[in-house]
Amino acid sequence: MKTLEICAVGLSGALNAQQAGAHRIELCENLESGGLTPSYGTLKTIRSLVHIPMHVLIRPRRGDYVYDPAYIDIMLNDIKMVKSLGYEGIVTGALDRLGSLDIDAMQKLLKAARPMKVTFHRAVDVAYDPMQLIQQLIDMGIERVLTSGGMPTAIQGLKAITAMQKAFGDKIAIMAGSGINSSNVLEILSDTGVNEIHLSAKTKVFSQMNPVTKVQKQSELIAEPHWWWYDVDGAEVEKIIKLMGQAYGV
Repeated sequence: MKTLEICAVGLSGALNAQQAGAHRIELCENLESGGLTPSYGTLKTIRSLVHIPMHVLIRPRRGDYVYDPAYIDIMLNDIKMVKSLGYEGIVTGALDRLGSLDIDAMQKLLKAARPMKVTFHRAVDVAYDPMQLIQQLIDMGIERVLTSGGMPTAIQGLKAITAMQKAFGDKIAIMAGSGINSSNVLEILSDTGVNEIHLSAKTKVFSQMNPVTKVQKQSELIAEPHWWWYDVDGAEVEKIIKLMGQAYGV
């Protein structure tokens, strides 16, 4: 079965994804920074209103994936929060300064997360040896890895994603992500052979307030961060679900 996971920012994004027919949601905040862990209030409210499977991003700051003990402690506390609210899984990852898997950190995060599902995120795409790292994830019992094949977008990383799927797809779920939309989703699914895809279907939502400055055009408002934010485009999600249904019967 093919699975569509939507990266949703906040309550509105999660509700839009659910209504549009997404199979699963990854919850985050601050997509402009690649995604960070949502607040307790956000997670508590969404948990009561959204009823499809949801995984929560555990990422304490923007930037790389090398975390000192204090940051690991933050991540462990966030995992406890997510587990207490009844979420199905987490999305996380930690590397060392050489770009290898931080085994000690990952073992701590994995232990704290169980019995929730665990996805290793796109830290794999900046790892020194992604194939070795995936084998380590399999040995640890991690269920899924999100990857763009080490490239900015999945369409650019098709060759690497295909190699990952062929080598490891029967042992861990290889989920393609980054730059996927209704124009390329079927190509990515068919060429790589993956069964899971991840995308944000993001769209900019502009404030309904009247700007206090003379700036009026949306193209100019983009430079002013308090006048817009990201949300999930439900129509795009519905289009992708329809395409996948026609091609794969899902």
